[in-house]
Amino acid sequence: MGNLIHPDFKRSAKSLSGELSIQSLHKQYRLERNYLNVLENINLTILPGEFVSIVGPSGCGKSTILRLVVGLDSDFQGRILLDGKPITSTSTDRGIVFQDHRLFPWMTVWENIAFALVNSDLPSAEKRDIVSLNIKRVNLTGFANAYPHQLSGGMAQRAAIARALVNEPKILLLDEPLGALDALTRLYLQAELQRIWIQHRSTMIMVTHDVEEALFLGDRVVVMQANPGRIKRVVPVPLEHPRDRSSPLFHRLKDEILADLIDTDSTAEAKRAKSLALRSDLG
Repeated sequence: MGNLIHPDFKRSAKSLSGELSIQSLHKQYRLERNYLNVLENINLTILPGEFVSIVGPSGCGKSTILRLVVGLDSDFQGRILLDGKPITSTSTDRGIVFQDHRLFPWMTVWENIAFALVNSDLPSAEKRDIVSLNIKRVNLTGFANAYPHQLSGGMAQRAAIARALVNEPKILLLDEPLGALDALTRLYLQAELQRIWIQHRSTMIMVTHDVEEALFLGDRVVVMQANPGRIKRVVPVPLEHPRDRSSPLFHRLKDEILADLIDTDSTAEAKRAKSLALRSDLG
């Protein structure tokens, strides 16, 4: 089920880069003398240029998957391949945006974005052009010399997205990048993110707790369940961009995914209760 491919991407997959293959992925954390299974048997293929949303209850390992893909953690079992090559560490071919923009407060927007190119061998003039292009790409023209404290939350997140895009990554990972924003700003940035994706055509993977957001942006929605984290099902979204949130199909898919998540949460809660009862009996 994890290898379902949106039909719109089969035509162009061979001509692009950025194919991600997660194979038999298992992840554990050590807690004192015991091990906690965080991810179990994750199998997922994401094609070049595809936008995939990941939803699931808290603690199901959504953000852990992004950390492993970006290379911040290499302690896992299984394989994670980018264009057929194993991911073993961080690289500029994978960018990540967090819920907190993480801009350097002592740097301007321009300096924050340019900082991502500090280790690049490109000529200075080309770096300036790239920074200018990405400031324009996220609609921050006129704010290049502003500091983070002078920006709204939405503007700061756009600057963080621009910083992640300057190296032209094959994959952009988005870890609840809109979660801390107010409702109106969030709707606006959903449309902005969609516009950037359509123009940039990087492969994008976004973790979110907002099912409507997942459907609005994603070509597929990966529904996860917890204890341990695993894929429950993958939902194709056969709707053209830009998406109509009022369409009957949009609402039907939203209801189906919400039902999955409610069922998943109930199952996870039952497992936790059973585990606590067992510990009590043994204690």
